Amino acid sequence: MLRVIGLMSGTSLDGVDAAWIETDGARIARFGPCLTLLYTPDLRADLRRLLDLAPRLAPNHPFLAAVTARLTERHLDAIAALGAPADLIGFHGQTILHEPARGRTWQIGDAARLAEASGLPVVHDFRGQDVAAGGEGAPLAPIFHAALAAGHPLPLAVLNIGGVANITWIGENGALLACDTGPGNGPLDDWARHHTGSPFDTDGRLAGAGTVDEKILAGLLAHPYFRRPAPKSLDRLDFAASLAESGIHALSAADGAATLAAFIAAAIAATPLPAPPRRFLVTGGGRHNPAILAALRAGLGAPVEPVETVGWNGDALEAQCFAFLAARHLAGLPISFPTTTGAPRPLRGGRIARP
Repeated sequence: MLRVIGLMSGTSLDGVDAAWIETDGARIARFGPCLTLLYTPDLRADLRRLLDLAPRLAPNHPFLAAVTARLTERHLDAIAALGAPADLIGFHGQTILHEPARGRTWQIGDAARLAEASGLPVVHDFRGQDVAAGGEGAPLAPIFHAALAAGHPLPLAVLNIGGVANITWIGENGALLACDTGPGNGPLDDWARHHTGSPFDTDGRLAGAGTVDEKILAGLLAHPYFRRPAPKSLDRLDFAASLAESGIHALSAADGAATLAAFIAAAIAATPLPAPPRRFLVTGGGRHNPAILAALRAGLGAPVEPVETVGWNGDALEAQCFAFLAARHLAGLPISFPTTTGAPRPLRGGRIARP
């Protein structure tokens, strides 16, 4: 068994999640400390700016280099704050662009600097091999969800509502199906920031005060992405043009937020699954938004519960996942599969930077 620190900074751009687990990449022997280290407002703003710049940004651009350095130091701060002895680090990095159809996925962060400063080997670039082989490069959590689900009644669905929302379906025989379902908190966060100055819709208060515009919702659900079969994946900004053209910006702050929350849930409910799950377990920041959970409960034909209901830690789950995937890399085990990312075969993924 290895003691592994996982580091995850998701498309919600809120901060760095760090978590310690003990694992051999097949089983999880023990969970340890975890934390979230929030980004400073200026770092968060610069990362959000990078999302807009990334499609036309040169890899050696000075602004990119400066933000990458600050991001990496924030990850080192998280490792130090965790204060847990480890053998290995799994470092996802911050996604600023995800275009698998063009053979591109881009996560920034300096793995060599992390390895040098921590004195530990760092597994990173988890998505690149999958995308290069023709896969979607996402989602990568399904094999970790399957390990967590051992002993739970199946079929089971795990929903992760971060900047983008995705689903893992685990069948009775252990079969996996996964995909990004549609936008997650990303557009709602941007909406809340624009209308209230808050980085997200705190406690779902804005969405909860509004009324869903059914015509705009129907138009958004007509996007061709929803006609594609799984596996499939999204960039955080893939629906930006559709949202701009939808008429949503003419709505009040509350009605727009309510419509975006309903969009998240309706896209999840429209995702075809091989068999109805016994329950949906929800992780990611979206589980804290009562408006999203209420829409999910109204639209799904099974219980919808936060992952804490079964003893999982939704704030640490993704960081724990990349610790688990780092251990799988060292063990030579695959992290992506034809039914989770559309890869042509099970792929090991990741590269390693040594101190």
